[in-house]
Amino acid sequence: MNISLRRGEKLYLNGAVIRADRKVCIELLNDVTFLLENHVMQAQEATTPLRQLYFVIQLMLMAPNDTANAMEMCRSMLASLNLAFVEPRILSGLTLVARHIEAKKLFDALKTIRALFALEQEILNAASVRGDDKAA
Repeated sequence: MNISLRRGEKLYLNGAVIRADRKVCIELLNDVTFLLENHVMQAQEATTPLRQLYFVIQLMLMAPNDTANAMEMCRSMLASLNLAFVEPRILSGLTLVARHIEAKKLFDALKTIRALFALEQEILNAASVRGDDKAA
C-alpha cells in the first residue's frame, strides 16, 4: 500500500505519530495499523452518537498497546446504539462495525462509520424538527 503525505502532514502508524517534512510517498510492505491526519477526529467534533463511537475506535487505532478500556467502552456504545436507532441502514452499518472491531480491522470500522455520518445527521435533524429524543 502506498501513502502519499504532503509537507507537514501527519500519519499515525502503529501508535507512532510521523510527520512529513516534505512531500513524500511511503510504501507499507506489511499489514500495519494506520490513520491519516485528515481522518483524525478531535474530541470536540465527537458531537453525535456515531461520532462518539468513531472517536473511541480512533483512540484504539492510535494507541494500539492500550485498548482494553476503549474496547469495553466501544462494545457498550455499540449495544446502546443498536437500541437507540431503528433505521435499518444504520443498524446494518453497526453490525458491520462490530464485525470489523472483533476482527481487529479498526480502519475498516472507522470507514464504515464515516459512511453513516450523513444519514445520522439526517435522522437527528428530522428528530430535532419533530422535537423527538429518539434517534429514529
